[in-house]
Formats: sequence, structure tokens, C-alpha cells
Amino acid sequence: FPLLTLRKIPTKIFIAEQIWFTSGARKPDDFLRDYTRIWDDFTNPGDVVTVAYGYRWRKHFGRDQLGKLVALLEKDPSSRHGVVVTWDPSADGLGGVSKGNVPCPYTFTVNIIGGRLNMMNVVRSNDMILGFPHDVPGFALLQLMLAQRLGVKPGIYSHIIANAHVYDIHYDAAQEMISRPTDHPKVVLELPENSFLRAEKKDHDLVEEINDVLVSQYQPAERIKGLKIVL
Repeated sequence: FPLLTLRKIPTKIFIAEQIWFTSGARKPDDFLRDYTRIWDDFTNPGDVVTVAYGYRWRKHFGRDQLGKLVALLEKDPSSRHGVVVTWDPSADGLGGVSKGNVPCPYTFTVNIIGGRLNMMNVVRSNDMILGFPHDVPGFALLQLMLAQRLGVKPGIYSHIIANAHVYDIHYDAAQEMISRPTDHPKVVLELPENSFLRAEKKDHDLVEEINDVLVSQYQPAERIKGLKIVL
């Protein structure tokens, strides 16, 4: 399982966030704030994250893309139509409507080949010190949940970045990280049963169960203090 080991990352945050996404919620107070406030800077009036990825996947475009993805691949595992889109071309980017944020991971594609579920995630912009180490395990978790839901094994996770960057204030941290040893034990994540369905219901116990599996194996280098999100 792809967990950064060059510094310790808070595993429970990306687990809770991905469960929040899978549920289709868009208010941080609905489950997510029990674990983190990382989306608070991106809320719009009404405490709504307009670009909440899960809401885009499940409700924003008038169809449940994630639900239809599962139904499609259950019916036809060889389908090449398993595309889920987060980016709304009517409003996002290109000088469009101003909002607290626009999606960074803007589309992912799922294919089942040889009994394994592969995911390709395309990201327009990724902060390599804080965003990337958080996004990769989050979407890898979604890949595992989809594979389990569809009764196949997980395959390759690909993370494609158009603009990968290190902010000036993170440069010292980056230098410290690349000087550290990389020989940490691998982490294997076996999901609890029915993880996708439980995530849809925003099951708090699922966060704890997945986190327990990860932290029992996770042996990273020490935490780097003082890292701040650049808005």
C-alpha cells in the first residue's frame, strides 16, 4: 500500500476523507470534521465545499458516476467506459466562476484487466510535500474498496500529475526528506468486509479498523513539524 515513509503522515485523515468522498457528502461537518478540518479553508456560504470530490462523483452532474461505475463493471468487467469526472467545465478554471477551490484530481479511469482493477488518476496540480503524499493513499484506498466491491483483486494505481511542485516554504522539508533512508517495511492493507458499502454510509468504525491495520505496519521516519498548506 503506497504510504510515504520519508516522514510520518496522519493516516486517519486520508482514510476519513476518502470515506467522506465515497459517501457523496459536501459539508465538512457531515462526518469529516470528526477527524480533520483540512477542507475548512475551501468552504463556501452554507458551510458547503462546492467542489467536494465525492459530491461531484455522486450528485453534482445529475448522475451517480461512482454508483454507475460499479454497475457498469459488474455487468461488463471488460468495459473501457469506467471514467469518473470531477471537473465541471461550465464553471471550473479558465477564468470561470470564483469559488474557494477547483478540483486538483479532476478525473480517474478504472479498468479491469486479467481479474485486477487498475486505476489511473489524473491531477492538474499537486503539492508534492503535503498534497501528493495524502492524495496517493486516499485514491489507492478507493481503488481497493472498488476492487473488493466488484470481487476482483487490486491492480496498478497510476497517479498522473500535470504540474508537480514544491513550494518555497517546503523546500527545507524536501531536502530533509530526500536525505533520509528509504528502507522501510512494506505495508499491506487487507480491507474489512463490505468496505465500500460501509463507506457510503459514513461508518466511523471503518475509519478505525482501516487505520488500525495501517498503523500496525507503518514504520516511517519521524514527523516534520511546521508544514503548512499553501492556499
